[in-house]
Amino acid sequence: MSRAQAEGVIRTLVREIGQGVAARGRPASETLVAFMVKAVVLDPKNEFNVDRTLTRQDVRQLVEVCVDKLTEEGSPALDTIKMQVYFDMNYTSRREFLQEHQRVLMTRLGPAAREITDTRARTQADLGELYQRMVDYVLLSSGVGSPGDLNTIREATAALQSVFPQPELGTFLSLSRKDKEQQLVELTAVVTGIRLFNKFLNKGGEGVDDLPMILNEALPATSGDMDASLRQSQGLAWRYTALLETLAGGEEPAEELDPSPVLLRQALYNVRQHEALLKVLLADVGLCAKQVETLQSDLASRLLILKEAVQSKTAVATALVFPHFTALARLWSGLQDEMVLLNVQEAVALGLQPFLLAQAQRFPPTQLDLLLQGSEVRSDEQRMAETAEERVDVKVGGRQQWLFPETMGNFSKLPLQYRGMCGFSLASRDGLLLPGNPSIGVLMHRDKYYVFSSREAAEAFSSSPEEFVSRVAERARRCPELIQLLELHRQFSGATPYSEMAPGETLLVKAVSKSDGSTQTDTHLLETNLVTTHQWNEWELRRQALKLANLRTRVTHSTQTNLSHLRRDNVSQTFPPRDAACQTTRGSETNVPQPLVYLAGLRGRQGVPVVKTNLTTPVDDSA
Repeated sequence: MSRAQAEGVIRTLVREIGQGVAARGRPASETLVAFMVKAVVLDPKNEFNVDRTLTRQDVRQLVEVCVDKLTEEGSPALDTIKMQVYFDMNYTSRREFLQEHQRVLMTRLGPAAREITDTRARTQADLGELYQRMVDYVLLSSGVGSPGDLNTIREATAALQSVFPQPELGTFLSLSRKDKEQQLVELTAVVTGIRLFNKFLNKGGEGVDDLPMILNEALPATSGDMDASLRQSQGLAWRYTALLETLAGGEEPAEELDPSPVLLRQALYNVRQHEALLKVLLADVGLCAKQVETLQSDLASRLLILKEAVQSKTAVATALVFPHFTALARLWSGLQDEMVLLNVQEAVALGLQPFLLAQAQRFPPTQLDLLLQGSEVRSDEQRMAETAEERVDVKVGGRQQWLFPETMGNFSKLPLQYRGMCGFSLASRDGLLLPGNPSIGVLMHRDKYYVFSSREAAEAFSSSPEEFVSRVAERARRCPELIQLLELHRQFSGATPYSEMAPGETLLVKAVSKSDGSTQTDTHLLETNLVTTHQWNEWELRRQALKLANLRTRVTHSTQTNLSHLRRDNVSQTFPPRDAACQTTRGSETNVPQPLVYLAGLRGRQGVPVVKTNLTTPVDDSA
């Protein structure tokens, strides 16, 4: 099957599954349906062979299984997958968002800019209309004030006339289209800076919001709401973990209602995923707060500098103030971007909230309290504190490489596998998620870093890491929400179909691929303490000493007074020149006689002895 045919089959499957889900009153997006198709195919219990063409029966079975899973009632696993899909569709990194935001702004301003650059005004009325369009463009592009407010339009027009009078439209029309667009950008920045400076002086700024104050109020509020949601999610994760440990230990819950361990594990995965996504958003909010603080500081200093430059002067050189106005506009635009980014992050966090509320409804807090009576609920910090003194014995670990906080720099920035969860607990404790403690020791295996919840878990995992990695992958196949939760996407790039597995073969094989590898080390591992005056070359030191003691241009001055007479003795000592001699060897040669031996009787009769005759000339005769 060609690639185009395969894509056509996938689109048909997604469409049929979407129609089946919608028929049951539970509509789903194409992204969610496509993810569910992949999850169903990866699940070994479904026994789908992806390496052969699907028959009609296979397609019918795949559609039925996907529809059933997408319409399943009260499934925490489905909620987790929906949460992951929602986050992937609505969240972008800071850099990508700012780039997309600027692209959207330029796309929306494109028609207004073309109306200005493509116009061919000839009459005075046309010139007046063109100038008004330029004022509207300045307001739309800057986002400072409403273009529909009369006072804002008047203020923007006055600011534009101060830097670009209407009689200069003739020169503007004679420019090329590219130069017109560039001049529009520059005029927008200067006019925006003038209006912001007038607002700072309380002489204008009509329609200009107090963006720094709004951000200073919005940032703590958004961060506080996310923190509260994060604490709620962590509290549920700690309770689910304690209950699963109680059930795994064979103890009966305090309440007669015995919850399903499968649903509890799925609920644990759900709240852990919610916790991980909220931490990503909180990190972005922290970066946003730092950027806002920097922008506000730069904005305040720039306003003060501009105020000192202008003061009460009636005329100021444009080369002196225009760069400051442009800088003000750029800083204000940065604050606007941070405001939009903060709103998007808040909206994504609010979109994640229903998934957490669903867990609270499925397992009410009162029921959890009854089930956990007599059980100890420990937080992640308490678990790490309990194992803080444990340390892996490197000798027991064999040839494995272990990393510790005191043996390397940037230890806290290591990209931990399984999102910092213990791989041994995942594999051997029926998929239980326990946070790993890096202070126990981080196992480096095949350029990946693993952490563990205890020393015993670390030593057991290090004895056969490949086996435990395969068992974690099998768990992720049966619980597809773990693929994104534990960041296992790369492990599933080359998967073996479950129906074609040989007995004893693992579910995963290495993908045949080639890639460029690189390593990077820190420039300065230790604190820099460089002596710039150090010289390793002794001849350079000698040259500097001779330069300092250049007696040819120096004269010794001395003064003798009655008070200093005979107060101290000055003594100098010199070394007389020493006679030196050297001796070399004398060449000589010798001639010795060449050894010469004659053997007689080598080819004679049998029984006749061989006679050896020494014909070497004696040393005395050779002379």
